[in-house]
Amino acid sequence: MAKRILLIEDDPSVLRAISYMLEKEGYDVLTAMNGLVGLRKAKEENPDLLILDVMLPGIDGFEVCHRLRAESQTAQLPILMLSAKGQAADRSTGLQVGADEYLTKPVERSVLLSKIEALLAAK
Repeated sequence: MAKRILLIEDDPSVLRAISYMLEKEGYDVLTAMNGLVGLRKAKEENPDLLILDVMLPGIDGFEVCHRLRAESQTAQLPILMLSAKGQAADRSTGLQVGADEYLTKPVERSVLLSKIEALLAAK
């Protein structure tokens, strides 16, 4: 059975590009374009991995990550933050709120896929 990845990204072109790439690799991709919808889907759809943008409408990715880690149902969900925010402080904040990995956009396809595979293997 295909692994399910929830992608929370508010930029439609980035959302389409990453979804397409992941589907070509055989993943089942769920999407959300804001933090609140992403939180709901993470709880309802039980994905195997979450790819999370930081700058989102409503609540940001840091808060989404923090809330998911606080819930027993989603506390162990592998979370990969993928953001245009590339400062060391942003990466540090992402890891402090519970992200397993923090990558900056634009990201090489091979790097993203290898990080996804490693996180899924460690689950």
